[in-house]
Amino acid sequence: MKPRGGAWGWLAPLLLATSLTSPAQAADLVLDERQALAVSQAALGGQVGDHRFVDTDGAKLTLAELRGKPLVVNLIYTACVHTCPVIVQTLYEAVTDAQGALGAASFNVVTIGFDTPADTPDRMRSFARGQGVDLPNWRFLSGGGATIERLAKELGFVYFASPKGFDHLAQVSVLDGQGRLYRQVYGEDFDTPFLVEPLKDLVLGRNGNLTSIDGLLNRIRLFCTLYDPAAERYRFDYSIFIGIFIGLAALTTVGTILARNLWRWWRCQPGIQ
Repeated sequence: MKPRGGAWGWLAPLLLATSLTSPAQAADLVLDERQALAVSQAALGGQVGDHRFVDTDGAKLTLAELRGKPLVVNLIYTACVHTCPVIVQTLYEAVTDAQGALGAASFNVVTIGFDTPADTPDRMRSFARGQGVDLPNWRFLSGGGATIERLAKELGFVYFASPKGFDHLAQVSVLDGQGRLYRQVYGEDFDTPFLVEPLKDLVLGRNGNLTSIDGLLNRIRLFCTLYDPAAERYRFDYSIFIGIFIGLAALTTVGTILARNLWRWWRCQPGIQ
């Protein structure tokens, strides 16, 4: 069985495919994994701009239009035949689970082509179809070179042309509803909870307001929506409520018995009628 990537991946899946540049052009380029990770982590908490893209139907879209909900951002290049498809397939599994647990409309996903000359809307559409991505609120986008460079810098996404095509960090980024970079997920084959848990925090509000009914219900959903490793999916665990009910019932029973015994003892004291 192929080992799954943990919290860091562990940075093994940084390599991609298909030659786009000559060995002479990239002879001195070596992806420093630790430096790439440091750049990626340093970007956390930063604001991502309202960049403009074109979707697979040719319609213009800005990231500002996706604000108000968490946003999952995945950068790929369509000529890749190995790592990028694996990342998208892994992301597909995680997004499917997240939509089932949190609701399909609770967050958005974008996959953006960073090889700007090649990753046209038509190529991105073909790539999406080839990967079987048919989930709602998941868009495949194309952008200009300057836009991709700015976005990559804001996301801490390290990439460059190499004899294999491109070398880059296998990274999926999670933005909050205001467009700030909240979490990075590493590895081409990461475990589902590494994506779903930060989405749970953002959608359900781990630090949300408990004074409202919605806030209270979201807090209940937050702590009761749990990952089942055996089934490899999230589910709402009612056993927490059952345990609380049993605990309260036991405390009530013990309290009642103690109260009755104290009442009887008090009544039996001399001079008490």
